[in-house]
Amino acid sequence: MNPHKPSRRRDLHCPRALPCALLWLAAWAAAPAAARCLDEESLQAFTGAEAASAAAKVTAAEPRLQLQQMVRDALARSNAVGASALLAEAAVQDINETRAAKALQASVGGGFGPGGTKTVGIAETSATQLRASVSVSKTVYDGGRTDRLVDWRTQLAESARFGHLSQQEQISLMTVTLALERSRYRSQTQVYRQSARKMSCLVEALETIVRADRGRASELVQAQKSLQQAELAQSQSQSLVRQIEIRLRRLVGDGLPPADGLSTVFSGVPPLEQLVADVEKSPDIGALDAQAAAAGRYASAVEISGRPVVSLAASGNGALSYNGSQGGNRGNTQNGSYSVGVLFNVPLLSPGLESATDAARKRAQAARLQRADEVESRRFRVAEIHEQALSSVDRARRVAEVLRESEQVRNFTLQQWQQLGRRSLFDVMGAESEHYSLRVAYVNALHDVQMLNANLLALGRGVSEWLR
Repeated sequence: MNPHKPSRRRDLHCPRALPCALLWLAAWAAAPAAARCLDEESLQAFTGAEAASAAAKVTAAEPRLQLQQMVRDALARSNAVGASALLAEAAVQDINETRAAKALQASVGGGFGPGGTKTVGIAETSATQLRASVSVSKTVYDGGRTDRLVDWRTQLAESARFGHLSQQEQISLMTVTLALERSRYRSQTQVYRQSARKMSCLVEALETIVRADRGRASELVQAQKSLQQAELAQSQSQSLVRQIEIRLRRLVGDGLPPADGLSTVFSGVPPLEQLVADVEKSPDIGALDAQAAAAGRYASAVEISGRPVVSLAASGNGALSYNGSQGGNRGNTQNGSYSVGVLFNVPLLSPGLESATDAARKRAQAARLQRADEVESRRFRVAEIHEQALSSVDRARRVAEVLRESEQVRNFTLQQWQQLGRRSLFDVMGAESEHYSLRVAYVNALHDVQMLNANLLALGRGVSEWLR
């Protein structure tokens, strides 16, 4: 064999100044580290099939129970939920106050001081007079105005109740969203940690090779740069996890459960027809319904406020006069009077009543239009998010398929690079970068599906009801 004839094996790349035996020795020394990288990564690969297998091993109810507990803690700690509950209770008391307007009313009055009377030009005064009065009344007819006001207050109380449910739903959705985001970035951190571990193994292998072949020092620098990039991405993901956990602790307290398995809690996109039908069952739409009904009842109350009012009334008063040496032109006396009968009040002229009635009717019509606009807007929003969710599901499936192929490509590329030249380090870095980018894309696609499903539920019956 001619020693000056170039070798046909592309995997040797033997410099003339360095025997090939040294290269094979360096490869043999670096083989254990490189093999460990390959074996280590194969145990932690998270392709589509393995993800499904891992998800099957996690009890589906456990992450859901964790979310339920987090939502309960958030609702118990929320001042906004407590305030909305008090407003709902206050609205119920307003109903009782309005209803009591037709109940029996009674009052007692009294006074003390000088007094006097004047009858047909004759004036009588008392230096000291003790006065007392009592009155009792009950409305028997007001044209139905009080009943309409009671209906108005009832609908306002219903709106406040739905407002309380809506506030609970907002806190629940915020808690679920933060929990899913926490799971997303924890999963990304795990991917970047494995990437950094893989780069660390490659750096270790290259350090062994470079000790025998200084000509490959540039490959070591390239691997060290990739390691630093992976560590940077891991550090950024860990920081995002800490930021989200700070916000989550504000809602649920310090006892945060693990984030494992949350990527499969909201799996499966519900049918669009069901989601559209559930829009009108949303607490927000229920509140708008109640507000529109309340505005209609109030318009009726304003309209009939010009009708006669009939009530039963009884009143009495008495006075005890004492003069003594304090002055006055009458002696010590006692007098009193009473009245019992039916009182009525008939409005004759009320110029502003027609305008007030028309304004109340227009407000009621505006409330109904606002409700209709919100329902229509939510239905289109549901259709849009539903399409996004289906797209995310399809993207996750496609990324999982590519990820399986990427796993084989990166392993083959690494093995061929280890054979001294069949692949360059740049091929290895490219395969590794593509593989871990696909894994991050897969994690994002899975969590996007969960987030979109949670938003779809929030536009209808609500996340809280689904968790229950």
